Amino acid sequence: MLQNIKGWKHPAILLSSIGISNIGDFIYLVAINIIVYQITGSAAAVAGLWIIGPLTNIVTKLWTGSFIDYRSKRKVMIVTYIIRAMFIGMIPFAPNMVVIYGILVILKMADAFFNPSAITYVTILVPKEKRKRFKSIRSFTTSGAFIIGPAIGGSLILLTSIESTLWLNAIFFVISAILLLFLPEKENIDKETIPTLTISQVIRDFTVVREFMFNNKYVSFIYLGFIMIMIFSFAMDTQEVVFTQQVIGLSEIDYSLLISITGIGSVVGAVLLSFFSNKFSLRYMITIGLIMMTIGYVIYAFSWSFSSIVVGFLILGFFNVFLNAGIMTFYQNNVPVEVMGRVTSVYQLVQSAVQVIFILAIGVVADLVSLRLTIVTLALLMLFSSFIFSISVLKPSKKYFYQEHGNEKEES
Repeated sequence: MLQNIKGWKHPAILLSSIGISNIGDFIYLVAINIIVYQITGSAAAVAGLWIIGPLTNIVTKLWTGSFIDYRSKRKVMIVTYIIRAMFIGMIPFAPNMVVIYGILVILKMADAFFNPSAITYVTILVPKEKRKRFKSIRSFTTSGAFIIGPAIGGSLILLTSIESTLWLNAIFFVISAILLLFLPEKENIDKETIPTLTISQVIRDFTVVREFMFNNKYVSFIYLGFIMIMIFSFAMDTQEVVFTQQVIGLSEIDYSLLISITGIGSVVGAVLLSFFSNKFSLRYMITIGLIMMTIGYVIYAFSWSFSSIVVGFLILGFFNVFLNAGIMTFYQNNVPVEVMGRVTSVYQLVQSAVQVIFILAIGVVADLVSLRLTIVTLALLMLFSSFIFSISVLKPSKKYFYQEHGNEKEES
């Protein structure tokens, strides 16, 4: 028993670091939306916040993997936390929107480095047999942050000011960075062998990723398929405020309550999965999680009242935890650590490019036809894609890709 608890010491510190930074992310999200709206008075300027991340990713993901894979993932995470703390603290001093958008681009660049580094470091630090439970607990911390982060942000803004809230927000990232200092350096990085980051090096690394995808067609198909299906949910989320208020007729208070209810559904799902993660196979976590989450979106798309949307949001919040824990465990079990940073960056590059296209397309379509029809069409397409995707996951011949112990598998 004591040995088992001791084995969770380092994962617990990592979970605490990520959990605190997640709270910081949600506080920042509340504050930046308010400060941009106060400065501009423009809903379009606020909507522009949605596009900065994907556009920045398209530029940075071309080379972040080439940087990350040859350096300490832990140190990259620490540096990105510090950068985020510094630049969030600078936002109150920004004289105009141009400077603010410039700061936001730098923050998104830091995210572009952090995410592949975190995925790889978790894979290095957490043993294979503990990854599913780790992901379950991480979902719990993320869901908890989803609930308390906006509440803390709103309370701080009410009690102090947006400026003070942003400065306090920066402290969350400093604490997260300090916690990472207590974790071991699991990689033996020889500085003499680190290649210079050049265009030719980036091209060579793209070749490595292409070879990985060619030699691991099924793994690539499943993860890219997951990304493509989730684009439907991202597209619906960008129109969520407008849909709930203009189509359904809910108030801002109703919408805020819906977000909290979704978070509660996620917390309940994460708690259940944390205790019973060993009882669920990865294949069923992915398929049931995806189909049920999509059904939640379908209920939302056809909703006519607050209560009907609550049902949809509870379902999608609950099963989203199962889906994410399952797909990320599958990914970490099947992608070698040596190339994970580069592979993750390329996948996220594809994801960001498609997101930008979808955001623009949905904005145009919603103006040409009704928003209700747009959301219903997206939800039904997502449901159809989910069933097709699930057939690929449940193929008996592919069962060995979802094994949680051992490393032996072969591509077919």
